[in-house]
Amino acid sequence: MDIEKEIFKKSEIIDEKLISFGFTKEKDKYKISKNILNNTFRIDIEIENKNITGKMYDLSFNEEYINHKIESQNGEFVNKIREEYKNFLIDIKRNCTNNKYFISNQANRLVENIIKKYNDYPEFIFKTSKDIGVFRNPKNGKWYALIMKINKNKLDNQNKEVEILNIKLDQDEILKLLKRKGFYKAYHMNKKHWITIVLDDTIKDKEIINYIIESYKFTEKK
Repeated sequence: MDIEKEIFKKSEIIDEKLISFGFTKEKDKYKISKNILNNTFRIDIEIENKNITGKMYDLSFNEEYINHKIESQNGEFVNKIREEYKNFLIDIKRNCTNNKYFISNQANRLVENIIKKYNDYPEFIFKTSKDIGVFRNPKNGKWYALIMKINKNKLDNQNKEVEILNIKLDQDEILKLLKRKGFYKAYHMNKKHWITIVLDDTIKDKEIINYIIESYKFTEKK
């Protein structure tokens, strides 16, 4: 159970806020500890290169406690420990991070460009799929971009989670782009008019932004 990854998956850690919260800095690491349950357990949190890790120690035996990170462990006591651990992480997140729209850095950079150019923000309109962000022309409601998380095996044979961008382009251009690495037939959209780009920095931001502009222009056509 990767509790830290789940809680911080759409957050950007701000170093200055860590110090204000109470973290101490040792070289490139930020550290903080908290005693819980009447000082019988201690939570140690470390952050290095924006990556957060945590450990729990049973102070009665002076040894690491790991049951709170094992999904199959669900007794009353371990659930109490897990809740305390999560609450501390959530408190850190609330005070030391900025929220991000998506998980990947490239997806968030592209969102920043879309906001700057069109003053348009992603809409998370699917109640059962909260990772899907839709961009649509505010004048007519037509979609010009969609970012979502999928398993890459839906596109090729790689079994890993990625974020993708779907955009609408000219049919001839789609055929040309599909010959290049990083471009795929549109996932869950009309493959004749849409194309999928994997947001793993295979395709540079500048090029993708130009395609987003093209896609936006399609929404302005009558």
